[in-house]
Amino acid sequence: MQQLRNVDVTELVHREKAHVLPLDSIRGIAATSVVIHHLLLMPTFLAAFPHNAWINCSFFRSAWLLVDLFFVLSGMVMALSYVENDFTRFSLREFMVRRLARVYPLHIVMLLANLVFRLLRIGLVMAGVVVAAPAAFEVNNAYSFGLNVLLLHSMGFIDYLSWNAPSWSISVEFYTYLVFGLIVLIALRMRSLAWFYVLSGLLAVGSLVFIIFVLEKKSIELQTDFGLLRCFVGFFLGVLMVRIVDRLPAKPRPAAQGALQFVAMIASIVLVSLAEANPAATFLAPVMFAIFLGSLLAFPDALLVPRILVAKPLIWLGRRSYSIYMVHALVVLLAEYFVRGVGAGRIAALDSIWAGLPATLNLVVSLAAVLAVSHLTYLYVEIPGGRLLRNAFGSPPDFAPSPARSARLSN
Repeated sequence: MQQLRNVDVTELVHREKAHVLPLDSIRGIAATSVVIHHLLLMPTFLAAFPHNAWINCSFFRSAWLLVDLFFVLSGMVMALSYVENDFTRFSLREFMVRRLARVYPLHIVMLLANLVFRLLRIGLVMAGVVVAAPAAFEVNNAYSFGLNVLLLHSMGFIDYLSWNAPSWSISVEFYTYLVFGLIVLIALRMRSLAWFYVLSGLLAVGSLVFIIFVLEKKSIELQTDFGLLRCFVGFFLGVLMVRIVDRLPAKPRPAAQGALQFVAMIASIVLVSLAEANPAATFLAPVMFAIFLGSLLAFPDALLVPRILVAKPLIWLGRRSYSIYMVHALVVLLAEYFVRGVGAGRIAALDSIWAGLPATLNLVVSLAAVLAVSHLTYLYVEIPGGRLLRNAFGSPPDFAPSPARSARLSN
């Protein structure tokens, strides 16, 4: 048995990975919160339901900000896997193949699913079955489809979200991976790990300064408009946090560790909740997320938060978090059509029984549908699709006897 940062290691895990299990659960919670955010704020639902769902609150209304948590977490995982783990054996080709295999199969499946849906909708409009929806492709056209295929749809070629809208973050993150890999190669050429962290710090800080002072943005809510810079901020802050954790002095007592983690968690929740009324506060979010996630990495044996986050339902969510994030937009779109079909009269009658009941039922049923579909895509698209792509590119097998922490994270 091998010890790594005081965590027992006994199982065979993906050779890339070295991290703590609670990070998996955090990703699942964040992905689910993003789904709730969209279920609360979709214009169709706001217009259809007389009262909001019972869990409507500022945190969920601003949960779009948790995409920055994904970016920070990805940076941490990449640094742990490819820099802190075995810096000298880095292969850019192998790295990008694995990143492509991780994100592309589900991305292309959901892109095709959206195409089928749009074609079906056009057919129904032309047949006179559907009259409310326009027959023409608007933002979801052939040009934006091609950009989606190439993962270029949020790289400045168009200024709108298209097809599977949440995949904008996958677009910018994929090319952030490429930049990360190039920085690793530069550091290898310089024969200095310090160069890697210096360049990472310059990218993180420089991107944030550029967004605030050059672009003069009022919040960090960038997507097709310089979303890549937004990703740089969170991703490379995550990279730097790994280094900070590695250089921490002696750890405090478990009770103090737990208190620090709890405070960081509450501060993150409060910051997200403040974003609705204070957009400028969003610029602090990547930093706060990095501190919270760094505390989980630094203190895996703390008394409270890590023990909550290793609950089996949260682990289940975490492993399916990418699927949850990628499938939810289409499920929500189908729910919109269903709500239109139910009609205002039935919704009003149900709402008269208990204010907010129809909106809450819609949220619960839609979320359950997202989880059910994501379980299927996780099993039958993510895992086999990634294996297929790796095999096609001649990449080494997924799993190998390799020491790592007793946890897995699927990024």
